[in-house]
Amino acid sequence: MKSFEFLSIKREEKPRDCGITMVLDKGLGLETASSLMDISGEYVDYLKFGWGTSIVHEQEIIKAKVEMYKSHDITPYTGGTLFELAYINDKLAEFFEEARKLGFPAIEISDGSTNINHNDKLNCIKRARQEGFEVLSEVGKKNPDLDKELTLDERIEYMQQELDAGSSLVIVEAREGGKNIGIFDKSGNAKEDEIDYILDKIDGNKILWEAPNKDQQVFFILKLGNTVNLGNISNDDITSLETLRRGLRGDTLGKL
Repeated sequence: MKSFEFLSIKREEKPRDCGITMVLDKGLGLETASSLMDISGEYVDYLKFGWGTSIVHEQEIIKAKVEMYKSHDITPYTGGTLFELAYINDKLAEFFEEARKLGFPAIEISDGSTNINHNDKLNCIKRARQEGFEVLSEVGKKNPDLDKELTLDERIEYMQQELDAGSSLVIVEAREGGKNIGIFDKSGNAKEDEIDYILDKIDGNKILWEAPNKDQQVFFILKLGNTVNLGNISNDDITSLETLRRGLRGDTLGKL
């Protein structure tokens, strides 16, 4: 039993269909990650092994971390940059096999750092599903100038097509900084009119909004409720985000 639990807003228990939290692992050690999940794992739904970090660590460590995360009912998955690297090197078969051997139940498919024909991307989503993986796909470019070339209607069209191809969630790119990209302006403020337009076209429960900064998390929770799906959360901010979702911090206290 949690202390002072009678003062907290109730949250849906895992497995959750909404109110999903995706946390970014940038290379945590096994013991550190395990200790963190012991105290906060119940608040994490997806755990992304960031970009290509898996390549620079020993297989046995990655495998042990994957199994540890799964023991907390968390879905660990490979970062999209790793998929892109496999794609441009024509190593998708080897990529899927390695991900399977390491125990990953899900992968991210993106084209944020490379140029992949969108039909090819859709086919990769379908192929990954056929290989037995859950797929989270990301829409948007990591280079702000290139990202701005995507019109809002194109972004929405790609999101829906990727969901139709088999993605369980579609991620709206915001990188780690959350500024001057996607739905955030140069100061990191959300473009509310664009978010409203997206939500008018796409089921919000199928969208994972990357919101790495506290102010962005507060914005989404106050606008869409504590069941909004949020991603690229730092491992340092798991508890912070959960308290925001439950109205246990000044930013959301009495506002949910």
